[in-house]
Amino acid sequence: MGILKWFYPGMRVKRWLLLALTGFLLASLGVDLLMGGRLLGDFARSIHRLEYWLFGAEYQRAAGIFFIVSGLLVLAFGLIKAFHSIAGVLAPEQEGRVAEIIFTRRSLQRGPKIVVIGGGTGLSVLLRGLKKYTSNLTAIVTVADDGGSSGRLRGDQGMLPPGDIRNCLVALADKEPLMEGLLQHRFKNGELAGHSTGNLLLAALTEMTGSFDQAVRSLSKVLAIRGQVLPATLTDVNLCAELSDGTVVQGESKISRSPVRIKKLFLKPFRCLPLPGTLAAISDADAVVLGPGSLYTSIIPNLLVKGIPEALSRTSAIKIYVCNVMTQPGETGGYTASSHLSAITAHAGKFLDYAVLNTGHVPLRLRARYRQEGAEPVSPDLDKVEKMGVQAVGENLVHRTDVVRHHPDRLAQVILRLVFDSKGQHEKVKYLGALQKREQESEITEAR
Repeated sequence: MGILKWFYPGMRVKRWLLLALTGFLLASLGVDLLMGGRLLGDFARSIHRLEYWLFGAEYQRAAGIFFIVSGLLVLAFGLIKAFHSIAGVLAPEQEGRVAEIIFTRRSLQRGPKIVVIGGGTGLSVLLRGLKKYTSNLTAIVTVADDGGSSGRLRGDQGMLPPGDIRNCLVALADKEPLMEGLLQHRFKNGELAGHSTGNLLLAALTEMTGSFDQAVRSLSKVLAIRGQVLPATLTDVNLCAELSDGTVVQGESKISRSPVRIKKLFLKPFRCLPLPGTLAAISDADAVVLGPGSLYTSIIPNLLVKGIPEALSRTSAIKIYVCNVMTQPGETGGYTASSHLSAITAHAGKFLDYAVLNTGHVPLRLRARYRQEGAEPVSPDLDKVEKMGVQAVGENLVHRTDVVRHHPDRLAQVILRLVFDSKGQHEKVKYLGALQKREQESEITEAR
């Protein structure tokens, strides 16, 4: 019965399907004519007699080729028009781009499998760049946040903090700008002041579905994200830090404001497990990327979840750490790139293969502003990084905006270049190098 519905009145598909069928029959007649009637037999004998009478035996081959070419053209035209008629109903705003969209999605499905681990703004920046090259993405996101809207919902609703998860979903979404603005909108007045629409939506879905991970999957489907977003654990954990003076601080928001240097992090409760999908994604990955993001409150908390460091040590994927461009007051004041690596090693062991470091210049106007906040550019001490057994990759990764951020496209291209190089796909490495060079030349021209 489902097939018959295609022939209901008003579908605006029948005419094009009939046209495609006509083209198929014309092409079949042409092939039969070239074969001397051996394809269709008696079925087309009367038609061939008419052809011989019209064209003569000497034009039999030319007539056959004409019917094949004409039939194929009519067949293709009918199928394309039927396809556009269907697409015009399913996606009217993108009807003219259907072929482009299908080609892009198919290409993205063949991209490398990349797992990114972290949280905060830095992770969403990386995801925005990577999703242009592959849809085989898995974001493993920290759930230790206890401040702002996430902290309030965590206390009021007893749910995991949604803020970092929301940012990653938005970054991976195949969406209209209005949808992104809606999910990121923060209320300014009343009881909802400070809450974002996306956080409230995840809270509602958690209540409806009965679990936070199901809520994330549901919103992922609504946004048609490229890849998947997974919380690091479903356990309600608190991040704790032992400071250099022996004091123990509990809560991510308190740790990031502490004036005393952090000595060691741990989770409470100590035993918390990752989702099975997390370990499977790490095992199957071509590359695992840590950061960019706050070292002690976005990256390392994921590595404290039981099973994740062990999975990182076992996987055959290349492991890459993306170091922040700037130090962070309360966490990494005075840290160099090798200091960041030492902290990761102290908490999760040695497993990293590469460290991507910014060697580009941070504009003086931004350096002055960040200096007032107690932040400065992270020194890319490449030699010390190499001595730690990690290959240092220095690149100009600064994005020229009003804040200091990684350039999403450049960073994604560096990651992909390392992946393709490790797989021996040198032609793709050359293509990415040429693409990055053109983008940098374009930015220099615009700056002038």
